[in-house]
Amino acid sequence: MTLFLLTCLDHEGALDTRMATRPAHLDYVATFGAAVKLAGPVLNAPDGGPIGSHFILDVADQAEVEAFAANDPYALAGVFKAHTIHPFRVVVGNL
Repeated sequence: MTLFLLTCLDHEGALDTRMATRPAHLDYVATFGAAVKLAGPVLNAPDGGPIGSHFILDVADQAEVEAFAANDPYALAGVFKAHTIHPFRVVVGNL
C-alpha cells in the first residue's frame, strides 16, 4: 500500500451544504476503516471555519484515491470545487 495526501477545497459559500452533508460524509469516510490514516478540515485562518478537507489514505494506487474523492458525499453535493492528490511519505511522527 502507498500513502496519498488528498486535499479538497470548498466552493465559496458552501458552508451550509457542508454542514448539512457532514453526517453522510463522516459515515462514508468511516467505511474505509484503517485505509484512512488521518482526516480533517482545512481551516480558514481568520475565523477558523472549514474551507476544505485533508485526508491521508493508505491505498493501492491513485485510482483508489480518485474514486474515494469522487464518491465523497461532499463532492456529490457540490461542496468541493477542486482536489489534488500527491503521494505522501511520513518523515517525522507516525501514523
